[in-house]
Amino acid sequence: MLQLQAIRDHKDEFIKALQKRNVDGESLLNGVLFLDEKRRTTQTQLDATLAESNKLSKEIGMLFKSGKSQEANVIKEKTGSLKEESKQLSEALNGINEELQTLLFQIPNVPHNSVPSGNTDDDNEEIFREGDIPKLIEKAQPHWELAKKHDIIDFELGVKVTGAGFPVYKGKGARLQRALISYFLDKNAEAGYTEIQVPHLVNETSGFGTGQLPDKEGQMYHVGEDDLYLIPTAEVPVTNLFRDEIVNEKEFPICYTAYTPCFRREAGSYGAHVRGLNRLHQFDKVEIVRVEHPQNSYEALDGMVEHVKNILRELKLPYRILRLCGGDLGFTAALTYDFEVFSTAQDRWLEISSVSNFETYQANRLKLRYKDENGKSQFAHTLNGSSLALPRVLAGILENYQTADGIQIPEVLVPYCGFDTI
Repeated sequence: MLQLQAIRDHKDEFIKALQKRNVDGESLLNGVLFLDEKRRTTQTQLDATLAESNKLSKEIGMLFKSGKSQEANVIKEKTGSLKEESKQLSEALNGINEELQTLLFQIPNVPHNSVPSGNTDDDNEEIFREGDIPKLIEKAQPHWELAKKHDIIDFELGVKVTGAGFPVYKGKGARLQRALISYFLDKNAEAGYTEIQVPHLVNETSGFGTGQLPDKEGQMYHVGEDDLYLIPTAEVPVTNLFRDEIVNEKEFPICYTAYTPCFRREAGSYGAHVRGLNRLHQFDKVEIVRVEHPQNSYEALDGMVEHVKNILRELKLPYRILRLCGGDLGFTAALTYDFEVFSTAQDRWLEISSVSNFETYQANRLKLRYKDENGKSQFAHTLNGSSLALPRVLAGILENYQTADGIQIPEVLVPYCGFDTI
């Protein structure tokens, strides 16, 4: 959430920056400033009314003590009207605050100045590419055919149990899945991230804290009776560990990693491009989350990018990195880099990680602060990234490592899964 003072000080800059997102920032920010002025005016009126009421109450007490009860009763009638007026002003102020908060929740984060303009993923900027695209055997198959052939992932059984988008992993498929999770967690721990386990459901406040709520795209699964939400990523519970906290500046950087299943409705996702593991409603992901001093957050973002690069190098998968354009940028992010693995069998790029800096946007919602050297509270910066999302990594391994004799396992994973071939 954008800070009110920042909107007051940088309105024109924010309007220009939000144009990269194709957002009418002028009407939104002018609406915020109008409500903010109305709020401050109403607060001033309420404070003056309460002060006058308190002053008269003291005067009434003195008059009664002096035996001037008639004069006291006259003033007492006036305090009654002041109390009614303060009640109305208080109710009006609450309504303005709610309206202001609702409007602030509708404004996305301001893009970093390096974010390119654009409307769709076609306008994203490729900034890096590495790895050789393998030459596959004749009649190479996509992963959903390979999974069926080797009986390692059963999509139809998942439909029977739950529905489309909930696959069942079997035998070596399940072991390879577990191996990837362990490998990712170990790599993150080696890089200084503390492993934690977190709940897979969160309350509404947590959803608002990291910006998943209000859910404009209907992607969250909601448990109505308990008013809880299944997490779309470990980012939500991990980052919310710091909600309403003031951390010690000496604690930076705060680095966590967590494995969780993730749940996304993916409303409106149909067609061949989402077949197999390409898009699921339930999938596994290992996440990295950082809480940083604002001066260091972009250096930390670069470090996260290098960390994911190293993992993909060890897996020997061809990949590229995209800097997302304003139109493709997530609602809460200031800057995002997407990693994509090339699926040779499908002849297309598959997104397998997003690494983002949210600057103070989430911290403002979370009230996540630190004390600076002068003892003043400041908002921290939050960052997160997939390290990594399993389905498309697994799809890339199955497709790019297929041979006439079966599917080879990346060398780095063999100690984790206990076999080198499917």
